[in-house]
Amino acid sequence: MTYLLSKIFIKSPENVKDPAVRRAYGTMVSIVGILANLLLAAIKFFAGMISGAISITADAVNNVSDAGSQIISLISFKISAKPADRDHPFGHARIEYVASMIVSFLILHVGLDLFTESVNKILHPSPTEFSIPVFIILGVSVAGKLWLFIFNRTVAKKINSSVMKATAADSLSDAASTAAVLIAALIGYFTNIQTDAYMGIIVAVLILVAGIKILNETKNSILGSPPEQEVVDAVASLALSYPEILGIHDMVIHNYGAGNTIASLHAEVDGAANIFDTHDVIDNLEKRLFLELGVRATVHMDPIVTDDEKVTALREITLKTVLSIDERLNIHDFRYVEGTTHSNLIFDVVAPFELKMSDEELKREISSRISRVDPTYFVVITVDRE
Repeated sequence: MTYLLSKIFIKSPENVKDPAVRRAYGTMVSIVGILANLLLAAIKFFAGMISGAISITADAVNNVSDAGSQIISLISFKISAKPADRDHPFGHARIEYVASMIVSFLILHVGLDLFTESVNKILHPSPTEFSIPVFIILGVSVAGKLWLFIFNRTVAKKINSSVMKATAADSLSDAASTAAVLIAALIGYFTNIQTDAYMGIIVAVLILVAGIKILNETKNSILGSPPEQEVVDAVASLALSYPEILGIHDMVIHNYGAGNTIASLHAEVDGAANIFDTHDVIDNLEKRLFLELGVRATVHMDPIVTDDEKVTALREITLKTVLSIDERLNIHDFRYVEGTTHSNLIFDVVAPFELKMSDEELKREISSRISRVDPTYFVVITVDRE
C-alpha cells in the first residue's frame, strides 16, 4: 500500500534527498493519518455510546488527538522545506524536532486524562454493555492502527523523519491500547466481570510510556546526539580513500534536520608535499562528501613529518606509552621540539567519554610514564573526548 500510494501521489518517489519529494511524502502520510484517525474516532465514539465503556470513549478521544498530531506533522513538513534565510542560516529542518515534542505533550495529556477518568470509574462504577458490533469496531481499529504504524514507520525510515517516527510509535501504542480495550470487552461479555476501568488504566500507562519515550528521543535530538555510526564510517572511508590523506581526527558532525548534515575534520597530510596539490585534494574531498553523502564538510589540513626517523620513533614510543594506560586511547598532531635542557613532545590524546580518569589525571599519568622513558622529555597534551 505504501509503495502504491507513493507511486500515485509522489513524483520521483525514490529521490528522497530532494526537499520537494520529502515534503510530498510528509504531506501524503499526514493526510492519510488525519483521515484514518478521524474515521476511527467516529466509529469508536459510536461504540462507546452504545456500550457505555469509558475505555472505548477515551480511545476515541486518543484518535482525535492523533489526528491533531498529524496536522502538526503536516505543518512541520511545510515549514521544514523552507530554504535557509538570514535568521535561520542552517535551514528550518529542525522544526520537526519541535513538532515531535508537541506530539509527545499531546500524547501525555491524553494519557493523564484517561488515567484520571479510569480511576474515577473504579471509585464510582457504572455498568457497561458490550455487543458483537462493538467487538468488530475494536478489531477493525486494532488492524487500522497497526497499518498506520507500518505505514508511518516505513516512510519515516525512507526519509529519516523524527516526527514521523514519533507518529509511528504512537500508532503502535494505540494498537496495543485498543487491543487491551477489546480484551476488557470480551471479559465483560463472557464473564460479566467489569474490567473496563482497569483496562483503561493499562491503556493510560501504555499511552504515557509512549509519550515519555518520544519526548526523551526528541530531547536528545534537540540537545544534540551522537551522529549515526554509518555516517561517521562513510565520511572516514571517503576521506581515507585518498592516498594523500594519511589519517583523520577531530571529526565533528552536526545534524540540523534530515538532509542537512554539517561536518568538520582534520586530515593529516605529508608536510613535504606540494601545498597546492594537497589543497586540491582537500577541495575534491569536500565536494565528494557533499555530492555522494550529502554532508557539507570543512576539512582542515594537518601537515605532519613523515621523513624524520627520530620524530617517527618518538611518535611510536609515545603511542605505545599512551596505549599502556588504556587501549582505547589514541594520539594525533604529534610534534617534537628539541631543546638544550629538555625537549617537548606536543600531541593530542583521543579518549572515550567512558574513560573514568579526568583530563588532568590522564595528562599527569602520561607525563609520568613518558618521563620514565627519558626525564628530559616534557609533554604538552590536549585531551579530546569522543
